[in-house]
Amino acid sequence: MTGPHPLDEMADGNGGVKPHWRGLLSSMFSLGHEVLAQRARLLDETFAEEGITAILPGERAVNWRCDPIPLPLSAAEFNALETGLAQRAALLELILADLYGPRTLLTDGRIPVDIVYPNQDFLRACCDLTGTRRDRYLFFYAADLLRGGDGIWRVLADRTDEAQGIAYALENRRILGRVVPELFRNQRVHQFRPFMDIIGESLQALLPGDSAAVALLSAGHADPMWFEHVLLARELSISLVESGDLTLRNGQVYLKTLRGLQRIGVLLRRKSGRLIDSLELAPGIGVPGLMEAIRGGALRIINDPGSAVVEAPGLAAFLPQLARHLLGEDLLVPSQATLWLGEQAMVRTVLRDLEGWVIRPATEGDAVPVVPMQLPAEERERLAARIAARPTEYAASVAPHPSVAPCAGPSGLEPRPVALRMFLAFDGQRWRAFPGGLARALSEEDGLAGRLPRNAVSKDVWVLADDSDAVEGALGLFTPTLAIRRTSGDLPSRVADNFYWLGRYLERLEEGARLLRAMIARVLRPSPTAREMAEMHVLMASLSSVGMADPEENGAVGVGMLASGVLRAFRANGRMRLLLDSVAGQVDQLRDRLTGELYSVLTRSLRDMTDAMRRLPADTDPRALERAAMLTTEILEFSATVAGLAAENMVRGGGRLFLDFGRRTERAQAIATELAEVLDQPQAATQPGRVEAALRLALELRDSVITYRARYLAVLQPAPALDLILADDGNPRGLAFQLSALRLLLHQIVEEGDPLVRAIDPMLQETSDIVQDVMQSPDQMATTARLPPRLRQLSQSISEVADQVSRRYFTLLPIAHSLGLENEEFRGAA
Repeated sequence: MTGPHPLDEMADGNGGVKPHWRGLLSSMFSLGHEVLAQRARLLDETFAEEGITAILPGERAVNWRCDPIPLPLSAAEFNALETGLAQRAALLELILADLYGPRTLLTDGRIPVDIVYPNQDFLRACCDLTGTRRDRYLFFYAADLLRGGDGIWRVLADRTDEAQGIAYALENRRILGRVVPELFRNQRVHQFRPFMDIIGESLQALLPGDSAAVALLSAGHADPMWFEHVLLARELSISLVESGDLTLRNGQVYLKTLRGLQRIGVLLRRKSGRLIDSLELAPGIGVPGLMEAIRGGALRIINDPGSAVVEAPGLAAFLPQLARHLLGEDLLVPSQATLWLGEQAMVRTVLRDLEGWVIRPATEGDAVPVVPMQLPAEERERLAARIAARPTEYAASVAPHPSVAPCAGPSGLEPRPVALRMFLAFDGQRWRAFPGGLARALSEEDGLAGRLPRNAVSKDVWVLADDSDAVEGALGLFTPTLAIRRTSGDLPSRVADNFYWLGRYLERLEEGARLLRAMIARVLRPSPTAREMAEMHVLMASLSSVGMADPEENGAVGVGMLASGVLRAFRANGRMRLLLDSVAGQVDQLRDRLTGELYSVLTRSLRDMTDAMRRLPADTDPRALERAAMLTTEILEFSATVAGLAAENMVRGGGRLFLDFGRRTERAQAIATELAEVLDQPQAATQPGRVEAALRLALELRDSVITYRARYLAVLQPAPALDLILADDGNPRGLAFQLSALRLLLHQIVEEGDPLVRAIDPMLQETSDIVQDVMQSPDQMATTARLPPRLRQLSQSISEVADQVSRRYFTLLPIAHSLGLENEEFRGAA
């Protein structure tokens, strides 16, 4: 797949360079090879650091790189492509209207039924049985193009379903402009912002009423294109939702929020149309009744759920004739020559020279093409046999010979074939092209026209302006004056749940690090005393209670066995590694809700800590424990940094409200449970020395040793120690501080007068009662030794309050509640 010239994207065919490449080449050569190579490495690092690939190393869903050399298009070339692709989009709109309406193209034989009816993307639920439909099927369209050695752009595939990739084009431009700003100097490159404004206002214009909103429907953070969904929702200033966030009431679609139900009038679909309705399309998947809301006019889905049917590769063979029939025109931007193998003459033509074709399933638009010339002889024979046996299931396109463009390589510029994906949007009056695109360098194994690959080298696409170009802005849609709002209740219930669990996982990570640090410090001592060995066993029991150690290791004998148990927490599938994964999962789901600074700190730190755990020496290496100790310190510093950034960078209420609630809940439970484990020792009631040692350890774990010494010098007594750990509401590491914070948070979460607000009061009273009971006891040590049951009951009470909040606001059970909402009509998030 090579063109006739070494760098024919920029060659003018007469031994010179195309005018629109000259300025770019001048900037490139002024930088020099070494600087360009260094900038290429910096681009890779930036893509990784900003989570464009994935949060944790080695677990990338999509591994995209950006080449430092853009692909420029002249104004004339871009305008010709825009006109030609707008024509194709209009043609595909007419075909969709016919296939889901009268189907005259099928009855007249202009489109074979074998391309439509067996197609899994032909959704009968989308058929207009009444003939009254007035909605468009397509608002977004993309096309994958290759320029041949003859200089002609040809369409490899039409993208009418989700038209993915525009977010990567936006990021390419943003990061390239930051990393290699020299390339943009003295260049008149069209900007993307006006186009995004046009899309945003076009979507708003589709809303059925002032009270409805636009949202982007995603399959969730497990989707490889999750980053695109996050960035696109942010660029368009619309909500990012999943199927579970939506519900239907009286034929209308609503988003479940903490305040109640918010009406959704337009959904920008970024998941398969086959998976949006669990009643009519995919049992158990999607929003029940969504198709009925579409038919009733209460909801617009962009693009139509059934729009993917015209992505069928077999349909490309009939587009030239359909253009003449429906438009009275020839295609301005032709398809790559394609045959549908439903006729024996076509089959014979392809099998006669199989290596000269690219084979695709006739009805699967996102299937990866098979390139016979790259197959061993035996596999080619098997492919030929399958085609001969079921020819109607295949389409064949002439093997392309794409032009090449310069890419930065380790030894300088390298010519590589490139494919271009261009994007168009319908603004209500006409189709407009995105002034750029997503170009990618092709490898021998590249699928060419299938779905976007997970590993690729992409390029920023420049559309150069000429002197006659006018700057076009948004549509000027009238927008009513917005009322001032300072409510936190519009947060979707799923997002609040994610913030809550992010807080809990962060606190579990910190608590585990504190326990492991205390344990490692004792294991590293040359000759541990009997008291230190006893403390190690208590710590191992505490680690076991929070899942950091195997319960069978509680009885481990000897420092070596204890050390191995500690290190296991940092290994693959160890508790600390799993907690890092859990934090990363929540961060990934919340990336559209986190500030850039907070997201950057989280992702960079998570990668660094995961890498450090992977590099941890073997248990037999004497450096292993020292490295593990350093890791615990890094985790504690990370936790403090995140807490500080959240306090200073996040608006009070909303996400921060539930992030704090999760952290305080987890810490309160940990304090009570940990103190119960420390005190629950055999014969503690009759051996005061064990209780004293347990209290010293508890103060250390609560980071309160210095405060205790400042207050009471070196004398350790149970009541003062317990007061600092349990009842002092000024100690941020103490239980009373957490409970007071939870009470304040509950006042902001639940309605005034809700009995849940008062649920914390008995717990605060219990912390004071415990201290008073110990203080008034003639034998404080013995009384303290009998506290574990009361402490465990405290932990259980905290858990019950957290469960009530979870059931009301996260699990979406039909319980009436709101957040400062006066209107009673749609209370509840179910």
